[in-house]
Amino acid sequence: MKTDNPYTSLPDNAFWKTAVAGRKPREITGLWTPKFEIKKDQVIATAGSCFAQHIGRALKARGYAWHDSEPAPLLMHFNQEKCHLFNYGVFTFRTGNIYTVALLKQWLDWSLGKSVLPDEIWQSPDKRYYDLFRPNIEPNGFKSAEEALKSRQSTLKAMKSSLAKTDLFIFTLGLTEAWVNRQAHSVYPICPGTLAGEFDPTQHQFKNFNFLEIYTALTEVLDTLKSINPHMRFLLTVSPVPLTATASGEHVVTATLHSKSILRAVAGELKASRADTDYFPSYEIISAFPFKGVFYAENMRNVQPQGVNFVMNSFFNCQARVFGEPIANPTTVNHQATTHSGSQKMTDEVCEDALLDAFKK
Repeated sequence: MKTDNPYTSLPDNAFWKTAVAGRKPREITGLWTPKFEIKKDQVIATAGSCFAQHIGRALKARGYAWHDSEPAPLLMHFNQEKCHLFNYGVFTFRTGNIYTVALLKQWLDWSLGKSVLPDEIWQSPDKRYYDLFRPNIEPNGFKSAEEALKSRQSTLKAMKSSLAKTDLFIFTLGLTEAWVNRQAHSVYPICPGTLAGEFDPTQHQFKNFNFLEIYTALTEVLDTLKSINPHMRFLLTVSPVPLTATASGEHVVTATLHSKSILRAVAGELKASRADTDYFPSYEIISAFPFKGVFYAENMRNVQPQGVNFVMNSFFNCQARVFGEPIANPTTVNHQATTHSGSQKMTDEVCEDALLDAFKK
């Protein structure tokens, strides 16, 4: 005879048999029960690793108030590929990819004047200048160090003013691995000497951030953002894109799972402990084994356009399921997701981490 217990009243999605077993990957839905409604008139900022670019594009395509703090120059507006090449309209801030929480905290501290802004600019042999904290922001470099520093200051100014009016801050956690400056303790988005700069083992040190370091830093970031705008809320995601390469000494597969597991745990802890913070499972939707890797390209790293579409449709459908009728689907949304976020050429041009593949002999 069955008796009542905590499991007898659970919904179908709480049981593997009804939620997963016997279902095809695209039939596994409803992985997210959002904490709060995301409204179209709310100012939304996105930042993080490469996969965060898709979120911003999808929000914009659906008519949400995705914020672009540094719009492209007028002459560039009608050339989307060139805009992306120069990192306009990719993220809310023209910082390039922010793979680690430490780098996010560094940008935030710089924008608020809480830490000293380094003047580290690299001069190439052909006398072009690169900002090592945004090495891919100008593909051909700046014409002078002064121009590079001035451009960085413009981004910091735009970041500070934009955060004051941001209602929802979406951050995609990408990596635990980073390279830091031994003396200044500043964090780079990519190892110096790969995309720009020169590697100096006396100056540059590998760092693999642990759970406590990331949790502490991200908590400080969220608290700081809350002090800027008490009404701001946060949505965390983890990028499903594996590491291109690892400097940890581990196999790239185990290094990837180590990194993603830590980031997922940090996001989960913050979601559980903060009423203003939620987590959207883009990582699980793409990489969890019940989905059988169907959304990855042949190299098992790049996410295919249909995978991006599935993730973003899941995002909007879960919002609609909890907070009301489905949001109208513009006829352009699938075209935009495929043309812009799905173009591998365009994606590679704004993902510095992917460029590490070039160093495999």
